[in-house]
This record gives sequence, structure tokens and C-alpha cells, in this order.
Amino acid sequence: MNEEQLAEVVSSALAAGADAAEVVYAERQALSVTVRLGALEEVEREESRDLGVRVFVGKRHASVSGSDMSAAGRRKLIERVVAMARLAAEDPYAGLPSADRLARGESPDLDLFDPAEPTAEALEARALAAEDAVRAVPKVSNSNGASTTWSSGTWRLLNSEGFSGLHRGTSSSLTASAIAGEGAAMEQGYEGRAMRWQEDLPAPEAIGAEAGRRAVASLGARKIASTTAPVIFENRLAGALLSPLIGAISGPAVARGVSFLKDKLGQKIFSDAVTLIDDPHRRRGLGSAPWDDEGVGNESRKLIDAGVLTTWLLNSSSARQLGLESTGHASRGLAGPPGVSPSNLKLSPGEDDLAELMKAAGQGLLVTAMFGPSLNSNTGDWSVGCQGQWFENGEIAYPVTEITVAGNLLDIFARLVPGADLMQRGASEVPSILVDALAIAGR
Repeated sequence: MNEEQLAEVVSSALAAGADAAEVVYAERQALSVTVRLGALEEVEREESRDLGVRVFVGKRHASVSGSDMSAAGRRKLIERVVAMARLAAEDPYAGLPSADRLARGESPDLDLFDPAEPTAEALEARALAAEDAVRAVPKVSNSNGASTTWSSGTWRLLNSEGFSGLHRGTSSSLTASAIAGEGAAMEQGYEGRAMRWQEDLPAPEAIGAEAGRRAVASLGARKIASTTAPVIFENRLAGALLSPLIGAISGPAVARGVSFLKDKLGQKIFSDAVTLIDDPHRRRGLGSAPWDDEGVGNESRKLIDAGVLTTWLLNSSSARQLGLESTGHASRGLAGPPGVSPSNLKLSPGEDDLAELMKAAGQGLLVTAMFGPSLNSNTGDWSVGCQGQWFENGEIAYPVTEITVAGNLLDIFARLVPGADLMQRGASEVPSILVDALAIAGR
């Protein structure tokens, strides 16, 4: 749908009784291919066009979405959403962003759209190359297959405050999974990457070889006795350690009082060595966008500056509730009210690479896989299942499995030491992270 048609939807919603209205149009094409044991297993093609409408009647609001783009379909959508809003409970913080907060002028060129659309055959060849590399690794006994995807999306937002914006983006990914050993001694390894542009993906052979290496490195994994020791989270997964931080500084959580950081704004919660930047305008960033999902202008921000918590992540509703201004972090789908999310996170690197972190720690655990995290959002008590490598005298000694790492995040954050081996994974750039002492639950 074009801008004129969307403006007509907004005008029709106002004419039907809405005091304010917002419309989103999303168009998506996607192609995915999966191979296993050298043969094509699955090809999927998806194409969709959807419309989302959100309206406000006083302090009541509602939203709906649909895929019928006809004039009659749009009319029914508008009638339904206005009727729903009239029946909704009042929300004192509801409303569109104020006009002065909306992005204006030309959007920055973020280079998010790769015009080269791959064929299914090209994706199949890419996946087969990755799986061939998996099976070529010595001691790899089987493959869980390889998958590659490509998608392209268009997102157009228009509201009754005068905002109209359009942006397009693509995404390509490649994953591979390996099995080493047999029976009870079987271990798995995985590697995968996603990028905006196909040319920025690592070579399929590199992804497959890494998946195989990880499976083999886990062979002979042991259970260890419970202990307290230094723990290093390797760079490919260290970003998961920051997920509870992002949840705790989200405006809705703070406004509801269900955040262990709700009283920490402006306070030091990390060491001076820790600076965390959120940059929505990173070129080719998977989390990049020229404005947030309410049309509010966004910009690079230091969420943590030399250890100090500087801001909450706010959309318009949570900003009103806290008596603040939106930070441009609104995130939404086609229906439902906006939530919040970061864009591209970057944890500033330290001075020591992974090997130097292990030498500094002496003995401890290198975490290479995490699963089943648990968090008490009010206290910050956190635990996660792990597997990895035990190291002694700064060198890898043997693989370990079936362990749980636990602690309080306020304590963990205060003692967190970033390494120098910065790696981009998805929308995050994070180095390996050392915590000098954590409780490790084993046998």
C-alpha cells in the first residue's frame, strides 16, 4: 500500500470517531532451505502483506490487524477497532507521541537493504557447503543438518500527528549443527550467523567447520563437584548475560516496579571499564532503524557510561508514566500496544583477549553454551544451565557438562570484566566476559 492509501485509513478512523490513529503496513518475502546428510530436506517460501491499525478514543485505545487490503476490508478493520476502543478500559498514559518527538526530515541511509535476492538453488548450495564442512571434521559422526534463510521486509508507519515513514531491510542467515561420538557419549555443536547483507556472512565452510569443532571439543565432558570459581562467558554467547539488564531498564518494568534496578538510575552498577552503547543507526545493523516503532526519532545512547546507568528504555506510554520523555525505544508488531527494545548493543572491549582472561583467572569455567536461564526480576537473583570447558593454569583442561551457574546480578555486574575479543552476533557486539567468582552447581 502506498502513503496515500494509508493516509486514507487514518482519515477514515478519525471520521469514524477516533481522536487519534496510527496505521502500519508490513510486507515480507522469505525463503529458507534445509539440507541434511547431503540431501535437500525442506524448502519454504513465504509472502505476506498485513495492515495494523491502532486508534485512541479519549484515553481508551485498541488495535487490530488484517491481511485484506481491499477498500471493504479496510473499512471493516476501522469499524472494528473504533468499536473496540470505545469498550476498552481507560489508560491514563495512552496516546500517540507528541508531534515534537516525531522524526522529521530525511531518514539516515543505514544500508539495510541487499537488492540481491538469492534463488532456492543458491541457498541449497550454501547449506550443502556448510554441512560438507561439518562432516569433514575428524570425529564428527553425524550431522543435524544446515539451514539458510533470506528475507526482505518493508515497514511503513503513518499517524494522525503528521508522521509518515518508510524503511526496508533484508536479512540472511546460515546455521549448521554437528554430532560427535555415539550413544551416551554423543555431543552436539552448533554455529550460526545472521547479517543484513549476504556478502557479510562468513563462508559456509567456516560455519560448518566451527560447528564440527565445537561438537568434538565437548567429547568426554565430565560432571564436576559444586564449587565457587572464576567464570568466563565466551564472546559468542556473552550477550545473553546482558539480557537481564535490558529487561531491568525497560520503562514498562520500571514503571510497574518489577525491576531489580528500579532505584539505580544515575548510579554506578558496573566498573569504570564497562560502557554499553545502543546504536540504532549502525550501518547494516540487524537492529538498525531510522526511527522507532512509534515514529519517534532515535539516536545512539550510552546505556551504561563508565559503569553508570544513564537511562531507561522508554516508549511514549512508559515515559508518561515515569514523567519522562520517550527515548526512541518503542517496539511493536502489527497489533497490540508498543513495548520497548534496544537496537544494536555494543559492550566496549577491555584489554585482554580470551587466552589472557584465562591466564588472569588461573582456574575456572569457560562457558560455551547456556540454556534455561532463571531470573527473579525483583531481586536480580539469576541462574543458568551451562556446559563448557574447565581450565587450569590458564589452559583448557577438559570439557564439563550438566552444571548451573548462579549469583545475584548486582554483584555479577559490579565484578564483570570485559575482554578484548569483540564479536558481532546478531544485533549485539560483545567480547568475552570474566566474573572472578561465581557459584557453580555440579554433582
